[in-house]
Amino acid sequence: MSANTRSTGQANLDQDVAGLSPRPEPPFPKQHQKAPGRESRLDPAPQYQAAEYKPAGKLSGRVALVTGGDSGIGRAVATLYAREGASVAISYLPDEQADAETTREAIEAENVRCVLLPGDLTQKSFCDKLVEATVEHLGGIDILVSNAAHQARKESLEDLTDEELERTFSTNFYAYVRLVRAALPHMNPGAAIIATSSETGIQGSKHLPDYSASKGAINAFTKTLAQELIPRGIRVNAVAPGPVWTPLNPSDAGTGPDDISHFGEQSPMGRPAQPDELAPAYVFLASNADSSYITGIVLQVMGGETTGG
Repeated sequence: MSANTRSTGQANLDQDVAGLSPRPEPPFPKQHQKAPGRESRLDPAPQYQAAEYKPAGKLSGRVALVTGGDSGIGRAVATLYAREGASVAISYLPDEQADAETTREAIEAENVRCVLLPGDLTQKSFCDKLVEATVEHLGGIDILVSNAAHQARKESLEDLTDEELERTFSTNFYAYVRLVRAALPHMNPGAAIIATSSETGIQGSKHLPDYSASKGAINAFTKTLAQELIPRGIRVNAVAPGPVWTPLNPSDAGTGPDDISHFGEQSPMGRPAQPDELAPAYVFLASNADSSYITGIVLQVMGGETTGG
């Protein structure tokens, strides 16, 4: 038996033993979308249902608000939260209504309530209204997931306009701060706040200066807020993904179809993560059964990419 044959056979054996679903690997079909992008148009379709995940009622009776919950990581998180017993409100841009309806179907299939709240997170007034509507419709807020994001690659810093800088920070960072500020009066001991960071917020990315900086700000704010809220019994953490197969990248104005075909190829695992490979980390950080002594961390889910510490 040749070395190549043994390698292939071992890979198949490992997959059989672990019981893992196959994960799509590049090259993917060449594709591009206009922002904000649609999950329903991605090929292959992102995996968000976590077939191997076994729920345990960890979030039973709780209320979660997930921004960017129509697609990508947000959809996968909202789906697993529902499977764990939480009622879920999701926010998204009005143009993403069709994807949001699919997420609602997945949530309601778990026999919990779902509220769809479209709007623009770059508007301070909407951040306040979003929290108010969640409390009004679902009776409170126990888990806040600030996940919605905007990115657009540039060749150099000279290509970064003030308007683009403002849009990136308003979506990624300012909304996080404003949502927390609005949610805190409604949060009791045992509540959890989780932000979506990025490997770029740790390592930087030369073509994403504003996006990387906004994610770095998220990391610093998360650690600062965690210290402040310990006396109130509210935990604050972030998740830093590596490349993930979501509409965010194919709808990046600075990314072409050829780039998307090879998206995630440079990851140590040779592929991007699927959204349902990220979602359990958000369950872990929301669950007091699992992470009651964890606050102020940036949990790296980066497919083998490592950093110091």
